[in-house]
Amino acid sequence: MRRGSLAAVGAAASFGVTVPLVQRFGKDVGAWSTAALLYVGAVIVAGGFGGSDKRPLKPHAARIVIIALLGAAAAPALLAMGLRRIDGASASLLLGFEAAFTVIFARLLYRERITRRLMIALLVMFAGGVVLVRPTLGAARAGIGSLFVIIAVICWAGDSAIMRPLSDFPVAPVVRAKSLVGIAASILAAFVAGESLPPLRAGSILVACGALGYGLSLRLYLMAQKNVGAARTASVFSAAPFFGATVALAMGERGDLVSIGIAALLLAIGVVLQATEQYEHRT
Repeated sequence: MRRGSLAAVGAAASFGVTVPLVQRFGKDVGAWSTAALLYVGAVIVAGGFGGSDKRPLKPHAARIVIIALLGAAAAPALLAMGLRRIDGASASLLLGFEAAFTVIFARLLYRERITRRLMIALLVMFAGGVVLVRPTLGAARAGIGSLFVIIAVICWAGDSAIMRPLSDFPVAPVVRAKSLVGIAASILAAFVAGESLPPLRAGSILVACGALGYGLSLRLYLMAQKNVGAARTASVFSAAPFFGATVALAMGERGDLVSIGIAALLLAIGVVLQATEQYEHRT
């Protein structure tokens, strides 16, 4: 329980802080190229993971392709598209929607129990997301940006839930397989979209962001899922938006501060409710 919770917090922090960094250094890089570079970093980190297992991943090839297309190609590309249209703090907080969608997928796929407290927490967090999205409805560019981020969140939630049966495997082969498929798909999409090669500095920073926010974070996420389950891991991982929003504001990002403050408060209440529910359920 303790190990899984700490792993989930680590996954949230390492992923959350990279969001504003991707926004700043990926502005001159194509969305699909950004996705490929992020997972180049992830696969580099995956090569350093320990563990050995003689069980082949080939029987799970279809599952790996699905999670790669969702989480290693579509989601980061959609996030990059969204980050070009809305401020980093709002985009980070919108990632809080992932908890709700992951819990829903966990319920549909694995029949995980959703308690009354957890349902209230998800509704409160959903309200926080509505507060963030509402100011963008009158601006087409910002509204589309919010939509891109929300679709990215749905892709990541699906990725997390579908990946759960792979949590018993060593992390290294799973991350490598997912990353390589995602990189190949993203490079193909970047070529079709006519994206140019990224600047060396920006590309290097995005690779570093991928190593932290997608390689290390994924390893910690898988460890957490193995110990506390998909829904509970998602509840702790929902702290990721706060790390991202804090870094974004520290970097000088400014949006609708009133909406951001209200949304952050609602998301915080949701996180506390989920954490309390988790503790009571386990004891």
